[in-house]
Amino acid sequence: MEIERPHIYPDIAIDRAEGKVINDLKIASQPIIPDPDKWLDSELEKNMFLTTVDAVINWSRRSSLWPAICFPACCAFEFIATNGPRFDLSRFGMEILRASPRQADLMITAGTLTWKMAPNVRRIYDQMPEPKWVIAMGACAISGGTFASASYATVPGYNHIIPVDVYVPGCPPRPEGLIYGIQMLQQKIAKRSLADKA
Repeated sequence: MEIERPHIYPDIAIDRAEGKVINDLKIASQPIIPDPDKWLDSELEKNMFLTTVDAVINWSRRSSLWPAICFPACCAFEFIATNGPRFDLSRFGMEILRASPRQADLMITAGTLTWKMAPNVRRIYDQMPEPKWVIAMGACAISGGTFASASYATVPGYNHIIPVDVYVPGCPPRPEGLIYGIQMLQQKIAKRSLADKA
């Protein structure tokens, strides 16, 4: 059973009040409200990244160095330790040692080099594509080490046969020293320009 309640306001007064609200809204809504594009602009400002081609290419090159295998002597064991899980060389994008120099852009020379072996090291360097870099790791790679003065067969530093970019001293250098040398090389790569010769 429906209970009829008397209206406080007559129906016509309610209709007029609702009609007035609707008409006021119609009059106020004549101009078009512009789209609130500020959010779009702010998103673009947050996500816009201005850089140079040099910066992008150098970032990709320094973040994915691929070393070639060229370890004729004892410093190779320190490099192996550096490549292990404790020092985690893969965080520099160097987790894979390239067996082929044609796939590598970094040569880490570690150990004593004899003149008999020097042509092979030079051949490996020549087969690497440009741009390429060299890290001389250890006293023997830098200056021939203890063997340079006592033997006529020892190369007094790799820089006699190939250009060296970074020298990491020590006999042998610790993995932390090699990592620091790699970071120095990355800084050097970051300053390169495409206008320079490769």
